[in-house]
Amino acid sequence: MRATIHMVFSALIAFSLAPTSLFAQAPAQRQQPEFIKQGQQLMREGKLEEALAHYRQTLQSSPDSLPANVAAGNVLDLLGRGDEARKYFQKAVDVADTPEHKASANRAIAMSYAFEANCKKAAEYEQKVLDYYAVAKDFFQQGEIADEAARVCIDSGDLDTAARWYQLGHDSGLKEPDIKPARVDLWNFRWEHAQARIAARRGNLAAAQEHVVAAKAILDKGSNPEQALFFPYLRGYVAFYAQDYKTAQEELLKANQNDPFIQCLLGQTYEKLGEKEKAIESYRKAAAATAHNPPAAHAVPFAKKKLASLAG
Repeated sequence: MRATIHMVFSALIAFSLAPTSLFAQAPAQRQQPEFIKQGQQLMREGKLEEALAHYRQTLQSSPDSLPANVAAGNVLDLLGRGDEARKYFQKAVDVADTPEHKASANRAIAMSYAFEANCKKAAEYEQKVLDYYAVAKDFFQQGEIADEAARVCIDSGDLDTAARWYQLGHDSGLKEPDIKPARVDLWNFRWEHAQARIAARRGNLAAAQEHVVAAKAILDKGSNPEQALFFPYLRGYVAFYAQDYKTAQEELLKANQNDPFIQCLLGQTYEKLGEKEKAIESYRKAAAATAHNPPAAHAVPFAKKKLASLAG
């Protein structure tokens, strides 16, 4: 029974934290129960209230179901009802039967606060997850979690806290025993990527460009080809904050078009270029995101506010 719960909960976390950004690499998918598949299909169709009712129905007969509690919380965050969401996540923490499950539930709480752009509270719960991986001596996951916290904070506008967490992620990842050169390049690329974005947000465009060049040099080694998709995102990001909106548009259109954060940044770029209809289209895509990860946590509430303002 415990093995089944473990597989189901891990599968749900893999789905809800599906990697659509530079960070947060989710574990491999495992078989999901039918009620989770049905709820996820409703979410993809935009039927969030129906998905919530579906998960609550499961909880009536199985109130201690970890996947059902997490799933209900995920939907509530997407609906902008964070206080309710965290009651379900806390229930998952309380009934978790392993440290891993407890850490995963705490990670869900961190993401819940990310939907409210609350860097401080998100980081508080990410620290609990980081502590779990520290005990497990899993340096790679320590780096992942620290970078995830940093991503929440930079998107929330707390650049100093973001910088500290990104530094921690970089340094933790490099502590991996017998680390391979490709993994070193990965952490160094991520660190340059992060520093470029922070510098751009601070208006230090010269420093931002230096980090962009450094990131490209690491990428050109070819040791992490899967990271290539994140370079136009970086160039577009820096160009946007440099108010070079044409370049931002060109670069962002080369990035992952399924990433709701990219969709939001494109929407903002289109607004600056006076292309309202394209901006609305981008925001609509972002607002429909169903993941429970940093890109969606920023994009869903942001895009909904933008759509409301543009409709006025």
